[in-house]
Amino acid sequence: MNATPVRTTPRRRDPEARRREILVAASELVVENGAASLTHRAVAARAGVPLGSTTQHFASIDDIREAALQLLADEIDESLARMELYIDHVRENLDPLIDEFCHFLSDPRAINADIALMTTGTTDPHLRALALRWTDRLIELLSRTLGTARATAIATYYDGVTIHAGLHEQPLDRETIKRTVQALMAMPDPAP
Repeated sequence: MNATPVRTTPRRRDPEARRREILVAASELVVENGAASLTHRAVAARAGVPLGSTTQHFASIDDIREAALQLLADEIDESLARMELYIDHVRENLDPLIDEFCHFLSDPRAINADIALMTTGTTDPHLRALALRWTDRLIELLSRTLGTARATAIATYYDGVTIHAGLHEQPLDRETIKRTVQALMAMPDPAP
């Protein structure tokens, strides 16, 4: 019996796909263990790539950390983009905004990603702007309708509720969140 040798074609290298695999693995590790836990070895193991790939595609572990946090911030921004659809009408109908925020709070990955961004932003001034991006944008959007003081109070409350959800492994109930946001919307204007 004649066996025809099977010719295998070497796998084409796709540097961008490999970089993406490393980045996704790093973002998963950040969500699970925090940004400070990243190591080249842990990222390579999670991505299923050779250890040298992490240094081939990223100059340092700090570069991997920053890129992973950027990826997570982009994911969180998607939630804000959905909220933006309702912000201009928040005085007439608060429910869609609360629903979107509660949807965000029901996603453990989103909560852990946001907390990782917050904690990294408090310890790494270089990444502070990235950590503040969501809150600053929410304040900017809400300020159009509610004024800066109320918008800041609501955004600060949202940050606290996010940390609460992470610590308690479940969010506050929708009605508690809605009542608090309504109270913050009704607070008096600060003196000029």
